Amino acid sequence: MRRSPPTEQGFSLVELAVVLVIVALLSSGLMLGLSAQRDSAANQEVQRQLDTAREVLLGFAMANGRLPCPAIPTLASGAANAGLEDRANANSACNRSHGVLPWATLGLPETDPWGQRLSYFVNSRFSAPLTATAQSSFTLASGVAPDNAGLANITNLTIHGSTNVAIEISAVIVSHGSRSQGAYQPNGGQLAGAIGDEAENADADLTFVADTPGTDFDDLLTWISPNLLKSRLVAAGKLP
Repeated sequence: MRRSPPTEQGFSLVELAVVLVIVALLSSGLMLGLSAQRDSAANQEVQRQLDTAREVLLGFAMANGRLPCPAIPTLASGAANAGLEDRANANSACNRSHGVLPWATLGLPETDPWGQRLSYFVNSRFSAPLTATAQSSFTLASGVAPDNAGLANITNLTIHGSTNVAIEISAVIVSHGSRSQGAYQPNGGQLAGAIGDEAENADADLTFVADTPGTDFDDLLTWISPNLLKSRLVAAGKLP
């Protein structure tokens, strides 16, 4: 007896649609997982970058008796004085207290992992030029009332009460995170769009916000207190 060949059966359109939906869901989950991993890795990298910048600033102060001035944020990479501290000469005060980290002066990378410059604030008491006989531009009394005007304060997020995290800070460094609103770019332009707590880190005043990065806030900060700065200069023999 001759047998009939087996009937070949394929996927129905419904079955194929179900398979495609499952593949799409798995792919989107994988992409979200990879994106989260990339963001986590970038945050870790920029935190290391901020920690390094903080130590380099302290090393600069130990060598020079003062913190460096901010660089002009609006100069494009490669322009004259880009990345250098903004002061007329070695005996003059800083031309600004807010700007970007003077990467060329400090020998540091220009940008964070997202390709934006690090914002930088320094109080004038701790970046002033040295007098002829001094080893430091400040004393153990600098930054202490009544000589504490113009120092920065760090708060947490508005939703957490805008509570002070640190007060009377001599220098602050900010990475504006993956969204980068408020950051200065290598072309000298500032990215618009910083709102809410992120705007506090881009408006060149004396209030900064530091908190755990999340959906609406992804800035990362580090700072130098007057007490830490003074202790390093005491150890270096430049104070008292």
